Amino acid sequence: MLKLAVFDFDSTLMDGETIDFFAEELGLGEKVSKITEAAMSGELDFFESLQQRVSLLKGLDFSIVEKISHNLPYMPGAKETIAELKKRGMTVVCFSGGFRTATTYAKDILGYDADFSNALHVKDGKLTGLVGGDMMFNFSKGDMLVRLQNILGVSEDETLVCGDGANDLSMFAHAGTRVAFCARDILKKEANIIIETKDLTQILKELD
Repeated sequence: MLKLAVFDFDSTLMDGETIDFFAEELGLGEKVSKITEAAMSGELDFFESLQQRVSLLKGLDFSIVEKISHNLPYMPGAKETIAELKKRGMTVVCFSGGFRTATTYAKDILGYDADFSNALHVKDGKLTGLVGGDMMFNFSKGDMLVRLQNILGVSEDETLVCGDGANDLSMFAHAGTRVAFCARDILKKEANIIIETKDLTQILKELD
């Protein structure tokens, strides 16, 4: 029986990449999204790609960051799926290589229990181009998942994970149910459930 579900945020619970929305404000959308795509496909080290992308955001007003973070398009079925998993007695958590401005705000809207992500450094109301947090490395999600399993007393077989990119591979290594959601090939190879339509309720059909 499943007891823990961990979802990625960008391109999984949310339809798009938060950092790409920020970059568009500076006219750097295409440049940043190319780096994001390479990182998600496993062609770039996640830590290096995150530093590189965030550095390009230097000078962006934090008020704009918050406004964008609070108006993101959530994935169809996200709220319903989380509600149903919780009804089944599961703890639902979000792990994101993105940012707390988005994941913490979305927590109460989508209904998950906790979020672990990164924080953008802000000084004098503007982004400094620096970032820190829980989800900076390729290994971060797997590392945090194991810690969470130990705290909650949950086994790998009782764990479901869902993501779309290469930085989700480390958590796939520690879960019995591995959902690749509209994912890159590198992740599909490690999944035992593959969903190709942008509708998270498809997961529930696979679990019934």
